Amino acid sequence: MQGEHEVVVCRLEHRPGRDDRMTTHVGLTARALGADRLVLPDNAAQAEETVVDITARFGGPFDVECTEGTVGFVRNFEGTVVHLTMYGERVQDVEDDVRAAHADGPVLVVVGSEKVPFDVYEHADFNVGVTNQPHSEVAGLAVFLDRLFDGRELDREWADPEAVVLPQDTGKRVVDPEDAPADRVAGGDQVASGDDE
Repeated sequence: MQGEHEVVVCRLEHRPGRDDRMTTHVGLTARALGADRLVLPDNAAQAEETVVDITARFGGPFDVECTEGTVGFVRNFEGTVVHLTMYGERVQDVEDDVRAAHADGPVLVVVGSEKVPFDVYEHADFNVGVTNQPHSEVAGLAVFLDRLFDGRELDREWADPEAVVLPQDTGKRVVDPEDAPADRVAGGDQVASGDDE
């Protein structure tokens, strides 16, 4: 989000075949709802390709990278670490504290897959639960990012898209950026990459 510290989403693990769709949806949700960057395990290259393609088509900025050691990435992250887990503190009880931490520096949002190592729970500054009930990690990420940004992410402008979706009450309308209203497309220099200003 423009003028704010970076928000990074890390998909901790990925099971090829089983998690392909879910990992891709974690990435698309992170991009659409305000995160600046996505970190994936190195065996999630297909999800990486899809999110990169969507970013090229519908605008950015949004960065995606794969790494061999996501747990190591979490341990070495310089900023606030938020681990989304149904066993964590209720999001409504900690959202103000997380927002305050984000005002002071970058935030890493960790989204698990298979069993999360206990040291991730210990290393996290916040273990956060959305409803404390079994549900999709994509839903949890969406609710968390909306709470973090307090709805501001819904008005984000996208730089350099190849296509722009125009909202309407029925049907689908996708147009070239030249045919879109000016408030639907941002110039490349008007949208922050997540770096501090």
